[in-house]
Parts: sequence; structure tokens; C-alpha cells
Amino acid sequence: MTDRYAVVGNPVEHSRSPAIHAMFAEQTQQDLAYERLLAPLDGFEATLRAFATAGAKGCNVTVPFKFEAFRLATEHTERAARACAVNTLRFDEGGWVGDNTDGAGLVNDIQRNARRPLEGRQVLLVGAGGAAAGVLGSLIAARPAVITVVNRSLDKAQALVASHADLGVPLRAATLAEAPAAQDVVVNATSSSLAGGASPVDARVLKPGSLALDMMYGPKAQGFLDWAATHGAEPRDGLGMLVEQAAEAFFFWRGLRPDTVPVLKALRSGLEGSS
Repeated sequence: MTDRYAVVGNPVEHSRSPAIHAMFAEQTQQDLAYERLLAPLDGFEATLRAFATAGAKGCNVTVPFKFEAFRLATEHTERAARACAVNTLRFDEGGWVGDNTDGAGLVNDIQRNARRPLEGRQVLLVGAGGAAAGVLGSLIAARPAVITVVNRSLDKAQALVASHADLGVPLRAATLAEAPAAQDVVVNATSSSLAGGASPVDARVLKPGSLALDMMYGPKAQGFLDWAATHGAEPRDGLGMLVEQAAEAFFFWRGLRPDTVPVLKALRSGLEGSS
């Protein structure tokens, strides 16, 4: 019997996750089907329970339901507990296990695909919302020299730093205007690209050869990518992170780790062909 999975969100019609997991399943010879599942803004739990009751094995969760998914999970992985957000659920017989694969996806894309080791580097994380919370723990695990979290509201940056202060890497909190200069890696975890903005921080955060990554991809990320390139940095969008976090979810469900390289190449070709 074919195992069912889905990405649950609102909106969800443009998600590339079904294509990604179809390629993973073919590559690993897994009998599974992966669909998009639109949940009403006030009906996430009902949608999820109906899907699980119908025999589904798990799902990915996207905006705006990651915090609600965290509350509904009966068990959490350490990285989900640290982020207080869940983007992957596995429907086990004993309950729902929640994970957060965003941070691993980001770090794997930076270190494997962009070939940028993070150990000993200066990292700037822009934003202190759910996206930033989902990746900070994994960034810390890569052992950079220091991570600075900057946000429009300083108290939110301070709260995020405080929640990860026990993990053994120096963390700093600052406002956007106080962002430190000449960073090795800059990660934009804000929603600025949704509004077509170039960057929420000044170009002094960059130096020649810095890696500047926006979690968005496609046309939404273009303003940030152009800004980074104009100031001598290496621009990178969030497509690799998307594929790598999906691979983490696939492993969480199936116990198999797919090869992300051909999948990312196929998606990149399709994205460039449609632009």
C-alpha cells in the first residue's frame, strides 16, 4: 500500500515539495505519494487529524502553521523543541512526533552545496522570528566563531539569543542598525524579500567574498541577490535550503537519506527556465 505524505499550509499551491519528494522516492525506490493540502486558517488541526486518520504517515508544515504544529505534536526532537516550531510531523502509532528540519537544511546547503565551512566564521543572522528560531540551533552546531542576531526589535533578538545561550558558541543581539561589519556569512531570515526589498541591513555587513543567503528563492529573492552581488558578496537564494530540509524530512520519515545534488540541479534548471 502506497504511503501518503503531504505539505500542509495556506497558501500551498506553489509548493515545490511534491516534485522534490517524488524525485527522492524514485531515487530511493520508495512507494509513497506526496500531495499539497490546503488548510483553512482556522482549520489546521481538523485538516491534519483527518489526513492522519485516513492512514497518512506524515506531513510537512509550512506557513502559517509551524507553531500550531508544535503544540499538536506529542513528542519533539531536540531541534524542534529548541525552535518551538515544527515543520515536519511523523504520525507514529504512539503519537505525533514533531521535527524542525529548516536549520539542518540551511547548514547543509551552506557547507555542502555552497562549500562554505561555518566553523570559526563570523555569522550574521538577520531576523528573530520563526524562520530565524528554526535555524539558529543548527548554525550554532556548526561551531562558528560568533553569531550575531539582529532584528528591528532588539528585545526579540535578545530573547532568541537567550534561548540558545547554553549551546557553547558566543551569541550577540543587536538592532538592524547595529549589525556588525565585514561578516563571513549573512543569512536573511526576515520577510523583507516578500515586499521586494533589497536588504534589511546596510551593505557594510558584507566584505568581498562574503556569502549572502536569502531564505526566499525565485523572483522574490532577486532584490537581495542583486544587492549582495553589487557589493562584492556571493549571492545565494533559499532553493538549496528547501531541497536539503526536504531531504532531512525524508530521512526522518523513511530512514533513508537521498542524494540532493541531482534534485537541486533539476529544480534550479526548472526555475531558470521559467524566469
